Amino acid sequence: MSQERQVTVRVQKVKRNRIRMKLFLFAALAATLLLITIFAKYICPYDPYAQDLSQAMQPPSATHLMGTDTYGRDMLSRVLIGAQTSISSTFALVAIITVFGTIVGIFCGYYGGVVDSVMMRISDICLAFPGLVFAMAVAAILNGGVQNAVIALALISWPKYSRIARSQTLSMKSLPYMQAAQLAGDSALQMIFRHVLPNIVGPILVTSMLDIGTMMMEIAGLSFLGLGAQPPVAEWGSMMSSGRSMLQTYPWIVLSPGLAIFVSVVIFNLLGDTIRDYMDPKNSHSR
Repeated sequence: MSQERQVTVRVQKVKRNRIRMKLFLFAALAATLLLITIFAKYICPYDPYAQDLSQAMQPPSATHLMGTDTYGRDMLSRVLIGAQTSISSTFALVAIITVFGTIVGIFCGYYGGVVDSVMMRISDICLAFPGLVFAMAVAAILNGGVQNAVIALALISWPKYSRIARSQTLSMKSLPYMQAAQLAGDSALQMIFRHVLPNIVGPILVTSMLDIGTMMMEIAGLSFLGLGAQPPVAEWGSMMSSGRSMLQTYPWIVLSPGLAIFVSVVIFNLLGDTIRDYMDPKNSHSR
């Protein structure tokens, strides 16, 4: 092996190990965040909904690490319990748009015809509107609430996945092994679930991971505007909205849930970027 080739191999190994270390680190951080979300009610130092006006507007201290709000509720406890609403609704939203969009895209790409034309025109209509504005209109019609916010965002967000799945399916239909499988007697459903779906799951997974942070901010945005979670439900966007008028006088009321959103979005975005790098075909030979 030439010296140049040896240097190339060493560089590839270093790059592979670096990506794996980053993947392990960000996956561990995401898992920690999910564990905190699951067991939030057991680790809250105070009742997140218990009001104590004598403790209202207390700054961060050893007793209340993130201070208290206008009703004397512990902000740390509300941020922790708010994670259950914010993160669980985000994961539910991403799961809905990923599954629905992928199914629509695969079947449209495989079968084509009238169904393909109709669904793609519907997706064009959804993509023609500014996403958050359309979601605000739908959420307002549905009278707000976390579930209605998820529905509103799902209606505008699924076309991305259908486009990806459809384009991948179309590119695979003409491949020799697909034609061989069809000649071997595989039915349409067998072709889709045995050959198409396993080969497009990579791009879909990467897209969904990168969407977690975006969907989390959009749900928080709807709640901030009063179209998502409604008081007294602890949700990060709603908590920021309730304290926005006191940002200059009692900033911890807004900064505490804002910091939670920031940390969560950064962790999931970095995890998504690392998964994309790990699954990049350019790095496949290194693994």
